[in-house]
Amino acid sequence: MVGHEELSDEALLQAMRARQPEALAQLYDRYAAAVYSLARMITRDDGAAEDVTQEVFLRLWQAPELYVPERGPFAPWLLRVTRNRALDWVRQRRRGTASLAVMIDEHGIEPVGGGEDPAALAERTILAEHVRQALAELEPSQRQVLELAYFAGLTQREMADMLGIPLGTVKTRVRTGLRRLADLLTRERIWTETE
Repeated sequence: MVGHEELSDEALLQAMRARQPEALAQLYDRYAAAVYSLARMITRDDGAAEDVTQEVFLRLWQAPELYVPERGPFAPWLLRVTRNRALDWVRQRRRGTASLAVMIDEHGIEPVGGGEDPAALAERTILAEHVRQALAELEPSQRQVLELAYFAGLTQREMADMLGIPLGTVKTRVRTGLRRLADLLTRERIWTETE
């Protein structure tokens, strides 16, 4: 490989295809901060962002032919790969959270330390069931953004990026979904109090 001169991305990728590790090192120096920043923005987790960054560059080293120059510049392609890997991490995390919720539903809520007031526990269980029922009545697009916000902890900007929809659409869905959820819960509360 040529000395310390600034090589183009394409030249570095060509060198990587020839299995020259210095090419990977130069691409890493050039793009690691951007890859890490994007992964951190999506995962909201430093360790996950580090893992995603490592995986992206490891994948690039293992299969540099995945990048096809005729389809566009290298940097946007690399950031798309990063985005996809970070979203995979978020989905896996969400599946883990969903599995925990299913286990809680299946086995009931255990009082912490056995000292919780049974009446408070019963009230909390009933409230949780009302919220689950109200969420089930929302339109899927509204339920989706509320679940991403409250269970996955995503911001509205992150939801817009993840779903590929305008930020204004996300804001409208969140606002409408919260209003509808409040109406459903209020109706349910009035109905049970007047029985």
